Amino acid sequence: MRYIIIGAGAVGGAVGGRLAGAGCEVVLVARGAQYTALRDGGLRLRVPDGEFTYRLPVVDGPAALGTLRADDVLVLAVKTQDTEAALAAWGPAPVHGGGTAAERLPLLCAQNGVEGQRMALRRFRHVYGVCVWLPATFVTPGVVSAAGSPLTGILHLGGYPQGTDETVRLIAADLEKARFEAPVVPDLARWQYAKLLSNLANAVEAVIGPVEGEAALDFVERVRAEGAAVLDAAGIAYASAEEQRARRGDKVTLLPLADAPRGGGSSWQSLTRGTGTVEADYLNGEITLLGRLHGVPTPLNELLQKLANTFAREHREAGSMPLSDVLRLADEFAAGSSLELK
Repeated sequence: MRYIIIGAGAVGGAVGGRLAGAGCEVVLVARGAQYTALRDGGLRLRVPDGEFTYRLPVVDGPAALGTLRADDVLVLAVKTQDTEAALAAWGPAPVHGGGTAAERLPLLCAQNGVEGQRMALRRFRHVYGVCVWLPATFVTPGVVSAAGSPLTGILHLGGYPQGTDETVRLIAADLEKARFEAPVVPDLARWQYAKLLSNLANAVEAVIGPVEGEAALDFVERVRAEGAAVLDAAGIAYASAEEQRARRGDKVTLLPLADAPRGGGSSWQSLTRGTGTVEADYLNGEITLLGRLHGVPTPLNELLQKLANTFAREHREAGSMPLSDVLRLADEFAAGSSLELK
């Protein structure tokens, strides 16, 4: 199989680089400065066992590849807010022997949240979900770090909306050769919703910086408790914290990497890079949506959704709001006041 990594940023670059290092055929898809850097200098992947440069084919869209192969696997690793554009571009791509990518090829959604694969199923027949537990950082154009050891990450795989098949087992086998643990599970959603609860802190980190100290940790727990209450009200199952810890164990320990500091998670990185968008609508916003559907108040997640989007839209510095200001806004927002940032 040939893996086409749509979105060769932190996660896509780490997965693509590790697959290439394991002998798999990989094509990277990128835009702008990342495309130029990957084309001219290759993908530089910094991991605990060294820095590796992979000179891989790089394209900015399906037209550059021409007719796709019948053994291609599309790995969607863009942020959820960029999903629709990627699906629209790649879905109609012709495949050797007839038909289109949307009709014939497997599409893996290696994204945070749960909405990307639902969007994909509107266009693609063969959609698979990935619960991504992969600490990775976009360092500079062309350079990605992944500090996990001895494994680079754990990627639960499954069919969407449920089930497993031979295709996903073959993909998992390649990932296992590439320094990942890749459990194939029939109930992937349980793991994805558990990860969603963890990702609710992404917006906190993006707005206030590292979540440190009792007050910040307590606030994150309140945010996640609000999310858990919504999932419970909606009847949505999710893996427990104990089950997640048992699965992860000490398989992915973060080690310091020279010249590749891990400043923050995906939302923090989006703000730092000044992309102008952030994935809060599909993380905290997912809780806001479910809360409205099931009559559960979600003031903390709604506030964080608005704050993160404002930071992205106005290109505010990541981590620049004091926690005391966030807590004050949370009290005001819960009391019915509108959000006004200065």
